[in-house]
Amino acid sequence: MTAARRSRMTQSDLVRAMFTRIARRYDLMNSLMTGGRHYAWRAVVARAAAAAPAGPALDLATGTADLALALHAQDPTRLVVGADFSEGMLGEARRKLGARHATRVPLLAADALALPFADKTFACVASAFLLRNLADLPAGLAEMRRVTMPGGVVTALEITRPGVPGWDVVFGLYFNRLVPLIGALVAGDRAAYTYLPQSVERFVTPAELARLMEGVGLREVQYRRLGLGTIALHVASA
Repeated sequence: MTAARRSRMTQSDLVRAMFTRIARRYDLMNSLMTGGRHYAWRAVVARAAAAAPAGPALDLATGTADLALALHAQDPTRLVVGADFSEGMLGEARRKLGARHATRVPLLAADALALPFADKTFACVASAFLLRNLADLPAGLAEMRRVTMPGGVVTALEITRPGVPGWDVVFGLYFNRLVPLIGALVAGDRAAYTYLPQSVERFVTPAELARLMEGVGLREVQYRRLGLGTIALHVASA
């Protein structure tokens, strides 16, 4: 990509292109970076989403559909829609869902900042590792709130800084030094896995995210830390 073309692209364009580039190595990189724990974290999200009333669920920024599959496994009777703005990620998701004959998990291309759904469509809106990639975080949260029916559940899983002296330094060294190297060797894309720790450094704290969720009208916002404090799960009611 030329510098001139890159300068004309929006942040959303750049993020979409990045995720399309790394789509085929996305699952492998997640497993290497987390020691396979990302599956367990998504299962926690699915269990939190199980409190939602009857109705369809939306996995927003579904990626390769791991969270959509976790939601489906939690309640096979619930329709789960997977949406993502990266066609590369959706291609990988389609292959995975096809191999598992997951017929109740339709996929579509959609931008989290302008969702193509009517108000109050979903009983649950869930996301994993989406929010820090949004060009407009409050707008994205407002969209999640808009498409969730009253009494529905909104969940968000995100990477966060541990905020613990000593461990914060160790995590920073791993995330900022080792992860880009792994990304270069395994995914062939050092830039994408340099962006990853930088996006975490820029992102709001779990407490700040909770306040932003309340600011768009979500209620009973709670969060807990997983992964030795490096992962935050937020759960709220619409």
